[in-house]
Amino acid sequence: MRTTLTPEFYELFAMLLVAATAVTFVVAAVADACAVRMLRRMAAHRRPTVVPRPSRPVDSAQGRMVPH
Repeated sequence: MRTTLTPEFYELFAMLLVAATAVTFVVAAVADACAVRMLRRMAAHRRPTVVPRPSRPVDSAQGRMVPH
């Protein structure tokens, strides 16, 4: 005795396959966006603050820098 798959089965299978593909795509996009946001926040916290170097005093009479 042979059992055949009905057209209803194929229709339901196609709908479930499309739904599963869409859910997978959305979950992957959301996870990727969260990962990018987290990496950007971590990079923003790690940026070193720029400390200006002290400048050399300038000899006002000649307009040149005074040697150390």
